[in-house]
Amino acid sequence: MKAILVLQDGTTFEGEAIGAPGTTFGETVFSTSMTGYQEMLTDPSFAGQLLTLTYPLIGNYGVTPADYESSKVQVNGFIVRELCEVPSNWRSGKSLQEFLAENDVVGLQGIDTRALTRRLRVSGVMMGAISTEYNRDELLDRLAQAPNYSQIDFVRRVTAPGKYVWEGDMGSKEAEKGKAAGELYANNLATREKRPQIDIALVDCGVKRNIMRNLAALNCRITVFPCDASADEILDVDPDGVVISPGPGDPALLGYMIDNVKQLVGKKPILGICLGNQLLGWAFGGRTYKLKFGHRGGNHPVKDFRTGRVYITSQNHGYAVDAESLDPKSGMEVAHTNMNDGTVEGMRHRELPIFSIQYHPEASPGPRDSGYLFNEFFESVSK
Repeated sequence: MKAILVLQDGTTFEGEAIGAPGTTFGETVFSTSMTGYQEMLTDPSFAGQLLTLTYPLIGNYGVTPADYESSKVQVNGFIVRELCEVPSNWRSGKSLQEFLAENDVVGLQGIDTRALTRRLRVSGVMMGAISTEYNRDELLDRLAQAPNYSQIDFVRRVTAPGKYVWEGDMGSKEAEKGKAAGELYANNLATREKRPQIDIALVDCGVKRNIMRNLAALNCRITVFPCDASADEILDVDPDGVVISPGPGDPALLGYMIDNVKQLVGKKPILGICLGNQLLGWAFGGRTYKLKFGHRGGNHPVKDFRTGRVYITSQNHGYAVDAESLDPKSGMEVAHTNMNDGTVEGMRHRELPIFSIQYHPEASPGPRDSGYLFNEFFESVSK
């Protein structure tokens, strides 16, 4: 079946449909990760977006339950150069095509993803539409009427419906075993019972399961709160520390969360990840801005100012904290920076036990260079 992709500037790509037939709209973005397509498809931070993968062959190792990062597919659409029809992996339970069709994901293959990526890099990310039903002009008209990505509070769409205690996904050890690659994670898992148990309150802006897996491997008891939980509700459980999770969309729309973060400052140790980093930036007088084409992939170099060391990180964000906007009297300062474009990749408070990172220490997909940050937060909270 034929399918087309139309961008809001009129650029059109014709290819072959994958997944389910139909029409879908979203902000068109690209990720440079070579593996981890299932993790990306189920990552809530991709909600509302048409995800393009730059690696030319996708789906070659199939799909497995252990690699879910949330309970469902989160992307609005999926674009690849070539979808592998016959996966080969002992962990595979089904093909990626079956997975996409079962989850009603409208997708496209057979286009020049290099040309699409270059278009987005030159012109910036933009709204797009994939369809098996409409021609170019019809689809362009419908796209013009679709709501813009930056005007929607996607966090409310992906957050938990209510407070709960996380007890592991699928109710078994399968997910932990599936994710236990990586020496640091495996060591934490093996020595979990030897560590003191600490209570973590996690504010779910669109959390990935591997964040909770990593915290659980350190013997953390995790109580998850929806994005609109008040600071009083969070403090009522008397957590030892607070984690503010990643999530989709523009942080400027999340004033209700920024106010709650301000009320948590000084009361508990705080770790902010990705969107959590941006919310802390707002809480300390800063502002955020939209990146031209975002950082999405598993190969972004980040420098830690404390040690001078450069880490290769996993990233997925379209907004960044404006370093110049941070209140110099607040005590919050830039602690990590992106080696490619100099953008803020992390902050640290000079006096309070608060730090945040723009990249993803949980990886999933990798690399796992930054997993030590979970240990650092655990030690900070334990003290």
